[in-house]
Amino acid sequence: MKFRSCTDRQLFRILILALTCLTLSTISAAQEKITDFSAGPGNGVYAFPSKTPKTLGDFLRGSAQAEAVDIYGHLFVPPGDAKVPAVVLMHGAGGFYYAMEDFWPKQFNAAGMAVLAVDSFKPRGVKSTAEDQSLVPYSADLADAFAALKVIASHPRIDPGQVAIMGFSRGGGTAWRTAIERIIVSQKLPGGLHFAAHVPTYAGGCLGALRVAVKPGVFSKSPMLWVHGDADDYTPIRPCKEYSDLISKAGTPVEFFAIAGARHKFDEDDQKYYKLRDVQTSKEDCPLEFDMATLAYQDRFTGEKITAEALPAVIKKCSDRGASVEGSRSARDKASGAVVAFLHKVFAH
Repeated sequence: MKFRSCTDRQLFRILILALTCLTLSTISAAQEKITDFSAGPGNGVYAFPSKTPKTLGDFLRGSAQAEAVDIYGHLFVPPGDAKVPAVVLMHGAGGFYYAMEDFWPKQFNAAGMAVLAVDSFKPRGVKSTAEDQSLVPYSADLADAFAALKVIASHPRIDPGQVAIMGFSRGGGTAWRTAIERIIVSQKLPGGLHFAAHVPTYAGGCLGALRVAVKPGVFSKSPMLWVHGDADDYTPIRPCKEYSDLISKAGTPVEFFAIAGARHKFDEDDQKYYKLRDVQTSKEDCPLEFDMATLAYQDRFTGEKITAEALPAVIKKCSDRGASVEGSRSARDKASGAVVAFLHKVFAH
């Protein structure tokens, strides 16, 4: 092909680039739909069934009215034929991000573990819930986590008894809530299937409406590793350390790994510091706590029940806005080392 001018060449290159981008976006959008991984598919992006229960009660009851949805799972299985452990990754309020399909799968695959990284938002037409968490119900996160567990456990390369869950921020709240016995039992999973370990990472839910009252028997005996930066002002470290200590005292094996100087989203590739003025956060003196036995809110300081009429005012009083995020390669390297070592120890048993 002959070009009459430099401008012609530039236009041709732009056209080729546009066509390439269009092709790639079409491929990305066309996820292969599956119901399980029993056929042993290779690495790729798959759509599999989940639901969107509106409330925790709907989730626990398995409400037939919950809207069905096909969520996306990015599958990364290390080379070989032997059975391997696996890790389900759950994103936070900012949605699916690059580290979930690059950094973390590379770390786990190198350590002999498969990964299923879940995208809960894109299939529901949501980019972010950071400024409005109600855009996707928290109960949908739980539905997606257990849907991912069932799917990854069906893969012939995966040891179903060695599947962990790791979540980030909002997904970190999912990581520890999937350890609640009443939630596990409600799923009626075949063969006693459950997550073998839980890794809440700069986790949400240590304060606010997601916090669950800790009593003996509320949480399973599956080990937990909490990973948190001590400079986090989005989900501050102190309430999460105190909360994890309560879970430990109630009988769950818990470890806590603090990273000096690390902020929220420390595993992000972007190393810049960002001040986010409109993101939703919870105040540290928030009294809210949910009792799994009664399925009602109570004051965590006094134990008194919070009535349905009083709840909106308490939630409003607990709510705050504004926090910061900053990626740190040093922090995420420390975190990955701690997480891989923890999971190797868990899976060795």
